[in-house]
Amino acid sequence: MTDVVSIKDFSKRDILAVLKQAGEMEVMPRAQKAKILENKVIASLFFEPSTRTRLSFETAIQNLGGRVIGFADAGVSSTKKGESLSDSIRTVAGYCDAIVMRHYIEGAARRAAEVSRVPVLNGGDGANQHPTQTLLDLYTIQKAFGRIYGLTIGLLGDLKYGRTVHSLAVALTKFDNIKLVFISPEMLKMPHHVKTEIKDKVFFKETANLERYLPKLDLLYATRIQKERFPDPTEYEKVKDAFVLDLSVLEGAQKHLKIMHPLPRVNEINPELDATEHAIYFEQARNGVPVREALLYLLRDVRKW
Repeated sequence: MTDVVSIKDFSKRDILAVLKQAGEMEVMPRAQKAKILENKVIASLFFEPSTRTRLSFETAIQNLGGRVIGFADAGVSSTKKGESLSDSIRTVAGYCDAIVMRHYIEGAARRAAEVSRVPVLNGGDGANQHPTQTLLDLYTIQKAFGRIYGLTIGLLGDLKYGRTVHSLAVALTKFDNIKLVFISPEMLKMPHHVKTEIKDKVFFKETANLERYLPKLDLLYATRIQKERFPDPTEYEKVKDAFVLDLSVLEGAQKHLKIMHPLPRVNEINPELDATEHAIYFEQARNGVPVREALLYLLRDVRKW
């Protein structure tokens, strides 16, 4: 692992190594942790808005003793002047030891890794991949259930544009006896290319009926309808309230059901669920820090920064 671009680049062994290291980062003394990236500079380049990914990465970097440079708004960068992504990455790579990047164009992270002289960590590229989110999702599942196998998992909401569910569905094919239920409006179904990739590796069903399959689920992974990715705003209006989870949903659920969400949420999860034992989405967000610490730690060892 010399870059973190796609979850497809990770074997099951790689994933488990990251999760094991994340567990170690959670209990590592702060003073010891702060020496890992001492005197290292990490660039944080967010060409697209972010709260959790950017701040958890920057927290992880600072926890490890590193320093952060970069921007959270592409409008303040030379992109606004017409500079190409390749030129931006080549330039920034001369100032730092690694690059964390989010971009609105699919494939941008792969291109950045191709031209960069330092490691690139993908914080999301368009509707394509979000590998570090997937790793923290798997870490959250492992902590909640004690395993990542033998589970029935529902992926709910915007499965067409939601990069988190694309990456997660692919990653779950690496684990035994996983069953997936894709729950979405017809116009937001899981993309064909994702289904083609996983069809011979994991059992899955597609439905628009949450109530029918909810009693079978161990985990429900909800996503928001991503308004910003709809080419036609009227199409968004048709599906924005397709699924709204509230306390009534739990009546048909197993007692051990857990609910995850990559956040931000809009109106797809009622805040009344937050205080229940089923909701683990804020813990999920917190898990971004040890997982991203683990990735930076492991990349440092591989690349010999």
